[in-house]
Amino acid sequence: MGAEIISGIQMRKEILAELEQDVAAMKAEYGQVPGLVTILVGENPASVSYVTLKVQTALSLGFHEVQDNQPADISEQGLLALIEKYNNDPAIHGILVQLPLPKHINEEAVINAISPDKDVDGFHPVNLGKMVIGGDNVRYLPCTPAGIQEMIVRSGTETEGAEVVVVGRSNIVGKPIAVMMGQKGRGANSTVTMVHTRTKDLDAHCRRADILIVAAGVPGLVKPEWIKPGATVIDVGVNRVGVSEETGKAILCGDVDFDQAREIAGKITPVPGGVGPMTIAMLMKNTVKSARWHREQEGLTRTGK
Repeated sequence: MGAEIISGIQMRKEILAELEQDVAAMKAEYGQVPGLVTILVGENPASVSYVTLKVQTALSLGFHEVQDNQPADISEQGLLALIEKYNNDPAIHGILVQLPLPKHINEEAVINAISPDKDVDGFHPVNLGKMVIGGDNVRYLPCTPAGIQEMIVRSGTETEGAEVVVVGRSNIVGKPIAVMMGQKGRGANSTVTMVHTRTKDLDAHCRRADILIVAAGVPGLVKPEWIKPGATVIDVGVNRVGVSEETGKAILCGDVDFDQAREIAGKITPVPGGVGPMTIAMLMKNTVKSARWHREQEGLTRTGK
């Protein structure tokens, strides 16, 4: 019969429809909408494509969107000064600097320069620390891990007490999602094992997983025989393995052998069309959350609380 396909494209539509209502309500109630600035340094084709999609999505939701394009030779100090300008702009609730940056700019310094209150990517050490603490401390979750967790919840997969195996240990996906799935709360309360390409008996760990999250960046790493029958498989890998002669577009595959894995898994994400579309949706969700938080802080300041 084959696994149920968890469509990130469909879930993104649902989330964006919900956010559109939130933005309309915010505008009606406060006369204000979420403000997002997207800063693009240089003209890397992939970065231009990603930023364009983010801008289009923000505008479709009714955001106040500022696209700030900077030349590739902007100095690090110049970029930091630009970020500080938006840190102090009350109309901007989210700041996104598209990565990667030119080699002469320290990415860590740039991430750290963004106010944690406007870090809607969820990369600032303060927000990552709050994520680890969990509970009411959490401000903004990193977008891709947040999208993964949302997919698991919306697919109806039970996480309470589930064995979760995360393949990959990156700061952007593997480490955060491992922490998030082990926390108390919605879409969590799981028993989590984080493994990687240097793990002994990697296949044995994968076979235990009720929920298998693969983010190693290795095409076809997880073989079908590594998957527990009926498991939910979230494939985060987006690997370019060639170019289509017909369309000239890149041929993409995940870290899981999808065609065979779908005959064993209970639920599975495709590549493309799985986790990818959810990342931008969660960026928009973080920006709406930021706008509401800033509005609440303004209210507390006015009342003297």
